[in-house]
Amino acid sequence: MLLKSRLETAEAGCILGGEDMDLNTENISSSLRDSIKNYEAKPDVYNFGLVTEAGDGIVQIRGLHGCKYGELLKFGNNEFGIALNLVEEDGVGAVLLSQGVDVKEGTRVRSTGNVVEVPVGEALLGRVVNPLGEAIDGKGSIKTSKKRPIEVDSPGIIDRKPVKVPLQTGIVAIDSMVPIGRGQRELIIGDRQTGKTAIAIDTILNQKNSGVICIYVAIGQKASTVAQMTHIFEEAGAMDYTIIVSSTASDPAPMQYIAPYAGCAMAEEFMYNGKDVLIVYDDLSKHAVAYRAMSLLLRRPPGREAYPGDIFYLHSRLLERAARLSDELGGGSITALPIIETMAGDISAYIPTNVISITDGQVFLESELFFSGIRPAVNVGLSVSRVGGSAQTKAMRKVSGKLRIDMAQYRELAVFAQFGSELDVSTKQLLDQGLRLTESLKQNQYNPLPMEVQVVFLQMITNKALIDIPVKFVGEFNKGYIDFIKTNYPKILSDIKDTGDLSDENIQKLIAATEEFKRDFKEANGLAEEKKDATE
Repeated sequence: MLLKSRLETAEAGCILGGEDMDLNTENISSSLRDSIKNYEAKPDVYNFGLVTEAGDGIVQIRGLHGCKYGELLKFGNNEFGIALNLVEEDGVGAVLLSQGVDVKEGTRVRSTGNVVEVPVGEALLGRVVNPLGEAIDGKGSIKTSKKRPIEVDSPGIIDRKPVKVPLQTGIVAIDSMVPIGRGQRELIIGDRQTGKTAIAIDTILNQKNSGVICIYVAIGQKASTVAQMTHIFEEAGAMDYTIIVSSTASDPAPMQYIAPYAGCAMAEEFMYNGKDVLIVYDDLSKHAVAYRAMSLLLRRPPGREAYPGDIFYLHSRLLERAARLSDELGGGSITALPIIETMAGDISAYIPTNVISITDGQVFLESELFFSGIRPAVNVGLSVSRVGGSAQTKAMRKVSGKLRIDMAQYRELAVFAQFGSELDVSTKQLLDQGLRLTESLKQNQYNPLPMEVQVVFLQMITNKALIDIPVKFVGEFNKGYIDFIKTNYPKILSDIKDTGDLSDENIQKLIAATEEFKRDFKEANGLAEEKKDATE
């Protein structure tokens, strides 16, 4: 390029002609001599190898000395892979990030020196992308220059601060008895078709106007399911603050493997900029199966249930990246909701016990409850939050303290009551109250409730206001009561929302309001002379 530039200068000088011609010729010669003297060769040096075996998305490579674990590899036909096996002396085992139909024996491979990176930033909000950050929603390419590696170290203990700010799911049974805080890792576990994804969707819908950015990672889902979910978010206006990372069942196992790490990298960009993020991994059971398939094809020794020995590390290094950062680092957070599917309710299986030991609690959904019409089918006895009341507002702690105890007592007594033995008055009252609490905690899908509405509702049901309402009328009563408070007592709701507390004055107003509504409800439904009967 330098020589070409000098020649163009010479041509320009020749056109001028006259006395300047000799001077330009001398300048050209001098410049050429200087350029040759100062020339320093800078060859493009890189590490390369050759494919010796290819099949099922797995390639064996000879060469690539100095290759690192997890390094991104580039094949001669512009396809990419990840180095995962470094056990052989002169060989590397890698997985392809595409179908790899053009990769065959003899294909040249070069190492890039980097791990897989994905685009990050606000340009991804409202988009559906694959695990490489490429748009798959037909809305054009994503314009962002920022990238982050999918694998990074999790924040250390000094970089974190306690989880104390609640993340409201909008689901009464969870926010009251299994509270989730920003920066927490709460597992959603249960059999297939018990409402695990429904809880995650409702939680994302409830983050509207809360400032929380949501990322939904679909691993091994049907493409039609992802499309349906996208439509639900668009209808509710949730796509404005949501990113969907989709690796469908038809994608190669390596794409399903990197999907949750890619979603976490996108979340970390927001977290380190001081924002709160909610990320859902749906689900890690399929993620583990994809990793098992890759490991077996790479000829790694199988362990329990044919999973490789590092299956625990697979999920721990992912979930440990969820944290609430210290004020020095901006105070941002990532709240993780991993989903695990069980078989016949067996939470003692290999993958479920692994993830339970990593997370800060679990919401266990039971098939028996689901099919009996209790939805969300949260099993209060097996569900737990290790953060507890510190992730609740003062108002929620006041009204939900007795709820878990009452529900636990009811479940215990209901087992004995089914034998038809004689019951004393206090036991019968506990059964009556528990039956109405169970009915009250039923909640329709896509209908999350704001925190202040939940507090008012729970204050009413925990004070046994429903004890003289027949069970078949409880659902109608609850719906009417919430509408009644919204219409006639909006000041109480706004006070709870602004202060996060429920004052004694507002409690007295709510008690009076409950009596007023109950009187009108009984008259409207002909229940004035109804007697308490838990069997109705």
